[in-house]
Amino acid sequence: MATETKAEKEITVEEKLKALYELQKVVSQIDEIKILRGELPLEVQDLEDEIIGLNTRLEHFETETSNLAAAVASKKIEIEEARMKIAKYKEQQDNVRNNREYDNLSKEIEYQTLEIELCEKRIREYSSSLESKQADQKITADHLTERKLDIEQKKGELNEIVAETKHEEEKLREHAKEIESLIESRLLVAFKRIRKNARNGLAVVYVQRDACGGCFNKIPAQRQMDIRLRKKIIVCEYCGRILVDQELAGVAPVTEN
Repeated sequence: MATETKAEKEITVEEKLKALYELQKVVSQIDEIKILRGELPLEVQDLEDEIIGLNTRLEHFETETSNLAAAVASKKIEIEEARMKIAKYKEQQDNVRNNREYDNLSKEIEYQTLEIELCEKRIREYSSSLESKQADQKITADHLTERKLDIEQKKGELNEIVAETKHEEEKLREHAKEIESLIESRLLVAFKRIRKNARNGLAVVYVQRDACGGCFNKIPAQRQMDIRLRKKIIVCEYCGRILVDQELAGVAPVTEN
């Protein structure tokens, strides 16, 4: 009884090949749906990344302009303080008792005058930088507004396509899971690895015109015979794809003219 159960669970190589080829057809249909969506998912992702970058840049501009405005205000306060000191020193000059005190006050007045000139120079520099930053900030803000409109449009297009194909894709994915449950894990891992490395996502192909249906390299006659016998899983010696015969794939042989 146990022997019979074991035999019932055994899957022939032919059945494995059929399951692999059926899985390939299903995942290829899913690939076609993704192609239908085109580059939209990537474009949406790129726009989202760009928007994050623009928001970060705007935050930096906000910090920089605030700091520059604070620096201008600080220098204006320093100028007022220096002017008050000059007025005080000039008033003191009127009551000095000797030339030495007068000269010391004159030096203080000269120093404060230079401080005012330096502060005014810094204010001009800070004001110029502030205007430049504010101009860049406006350009960035405008760019951000445009990008938000772009992503809204792209998301709308993507959502529309996804809505149209969602049900079909879900059915295909469920079918793919059903087929995967019939394939031993070792084979399934190999299938996914080959598929990942294949340019067109084809891991299982049938022989066409005596050649591999994936890379189109010629297959020796004896190897083609082994493929038709379906006694073992055979891969293309050039591209590594799993090979099946046309009859298993349900494709009519192409006759030469």
